[in-house]
Amino acid sequence: MDLREAIYTRRAVRAYAPQPLDRKLLDDLVDAAIQAPSAVNEQAWAFCILQDQALLTRISDASKAHLLAHAASERHLHEMADNPDFQIFYHAPALILILSTHRGAWAVENCALAAQNLMLAARGAGLGSCWIGLAQRWLDTPEGRAAVGIPDSWLPVAPIIVGYPSAPAPAVARKPPEVSWIG
Repeated sequence: MDLREAIYTRRAVRAYAPQPLDRKLLDDLVDAAIQAPSAVNEQAWAFCILQDQALLTRISDASKAHLLAHAASERHLHEMADNPDFQIFYHAPALILILSTHRGAWAVENCALAAQNLMLAARGAGLGSCWIGLAQRWLDTPEGRAAVGIPDSWLPVAPIIVGYPSAPAPAVARKPPEVSWIG
């Protein structure tokens, strides 16, 4: 698949086949991620790959409880988090957590660039992906850090699930951009 096709057909996938992903494929996704640009070429990113479904369910439950306790002012998020059957990782076979190895000025931007590369590479490999923002805040708590071994000085930025889609994700209409031409 060429890059343009990957860009135009990448979707947030929320339904996965149970088929596991092999280590080489996951390594290839990380390799694509680190080809991203970074501010002043810091390359201050690290990757934590989780495939243990029991641990992912534990993180899902803790993230939902954290959301309910700290940030559930949005009704739809509260309803999702309050549903005991909802697993925030959609039972994907793998979670790739992109972390910044320091909390510098461009930590989030650097990791977001790596995340976009990873998601496009996943699409190019026939995989689906989705950035799971509901996990971010809990992963930055002492309990979340301990669960996956995140050093205190690192910042969890992009929890991205990957796997083989169980069904095609529908296209989402795009609003026309607001563009200003100067000069």
